[in-house]
Amino acid sequence: MKSFTIDAENNITVHSSAKEAEAVPNSERFSTEAALAKLATNWPAARLVEIWNSLPGETPVRKFKDRATAVSRIWKAIQTLGQTGPAATEEPAPVPEPAPVPDPEATRRPSRKRSLPSPRNPPRLRPLRHSRPTWRRRSPPRRRRPPALKKVPAAATAKDAGMAREGSKTAQVIAMLKCEGGTTLEEIMTAMGWLKHTTRAMLSAGGSLTKKHGLTVISENVGEKRVYSIKG
Repeated sequence: MKSFTIDAENNITVHSSAKEAEAVPNSERFSTEAALAKLATNWPAARLVEIWNSLPGETPVRKFKDRATAVSRIWKAIQTLGQTGPAATEEPAPVPEPAPVPDPEATRRPSRKRSLPSPRNPPRLRPLRHSRPTWRRRSPPRRRRPPALKKVPAAATAKDAGMAREGSKTAQVIAMLKCEGGTTLEEIMTAMGWLKHTTRAMLSAGGSLTKKHGLTVISENVGEKRVYSIKG
């Protein structure tokens, strides 16, 4: 039975046995859809979207209808991981049969004999009809109103960007990220008392630091640790 592991970077790996999956450090393991759903109960919705968008060959999405839908789609998509199918053989295109050539003798219509006018068979004359011209009054073209201009919200000034309520946890995290050399995920978790998925959701591209405060969080490897900092 196949087993799967997922690490903190949302990388999903398929293993041939549960023993092989248990040997992977710093990762969560699951082998059924129910087990994946149990793990996902503690994940934010943003992490499910990041996992789906990281799967190869899948169309990226912005959000899911609900958590059960996200788990079901992710479970179905990862069943093909590690499988290589045989290359599809191209079948030769069928050669169209030549269309039958119609027989000109069979399609020729019999000609009708026209009788010439004579005293006994005078030509029929149609009476002339005088058509009266009809005058229509043209209405002036309607004036179309110009489309209403959409109100564009004023852009946030550089002074307000990155501002957070003084003394809040968000302000503390921003201060840690602005320190020289940045900070690690574990340091933020210890200082704030948060879980790993909560901290990762805040630092992600769709987290509150980017959406609400307009900050860009940089993630880079320094030695064996991953360090997070704020650009600029």
